[in-house]
Amino acid sequence: MTQNILRLALLQMDIQIGQPEVNFAKVDSMLHEAMNAEEKPDVIVMPEMWNTGYALDQIGELADEGGQRTKEKLSAFAREHGVMIIGGSIAEKRGNGVYNTIYAFDRQGEVVGDYDKIHLFRLMDEEKHLQPGGKIGSFQLSGGIDAGMMICYDIRFPELSRKLALGGAKVLFVPAEWPNPRLHHWRTLLQARAIENQMYVVACNRCGQSGDTVFFGHSLVIDPWGEIIAESGDQEGILTASIDLGLVDEVRSRIPVFEDRRPTFY
Repeated sequence: MTQNILRLALLQMDIQIGQPEVNFAKVDSMLHEAMNAEEKPDVIVMPEMWNTGYALDQIGELADEGGQRTKEKLSAFAREHGVMIIGGSIAEKRGNGVYNTIYAFDRQGEVVGDYDKIHLFRLMDEEKHLQPGGKIGSFQLSGGIDAGMMICYDIRFPELSRKLALGGAKVLFVPAEWPNPRLHHWRTLLQARAIENQMYVVACNRCGQSGDTVFFGHSLVIDPWGEIIAESGDQEGILTASIDLGLVDEVRSRIPVFEDRRPTFY
């Protein structure tokens, strides 16, 4: 990270449902590919449930026990390469069930943030197989920049991103498995979250197909004006972009939304 400039690499991957070994190997390959780029990223971002996909009928057997395998792998990589990792989300098994969980790692490989998906998506039966989270996902990027984490369906709940923004977040990271045919919803909701909160939104979606469900990719990086500054297609690959965090303060000073709020009325 150079002053306010943050270089990003989003790993848009085709997740193999119910095959953690295949998915871990793919992540390893893509992580190394990202770090072999001419301009190395400051932050690597991964998609939702990348370790298992939505193999919910087997999730109790497939989920990462305590997130240990994931934490060991991503922590070691972050430390070795001096890069932050927003570890997408994984199916994580705990004593009371399975959670859809993100871990954020700093350049030393330390866990600096975690978040369990709060809003479970009924259309994919998440509520029948997963436990909901109980806290918001905030952490700090290098340099003490506040950031937030949400997962997929969470973007339909503007109260959550607003709470993160009120807490100081300048960047919102969103791992997802957002499927066809709702590409218009995906783009529109993410742009709305960026505009209304005057923050960067960095959304990493999966691609490929699981059963009858097709995932369109289109990972996005959106600036605080709501402009799309980088977007993937529908194929597997790494989306890169650089963002200037100074723009957040500029936008917030030009249109003082947070100063003009009147929460007494809502």
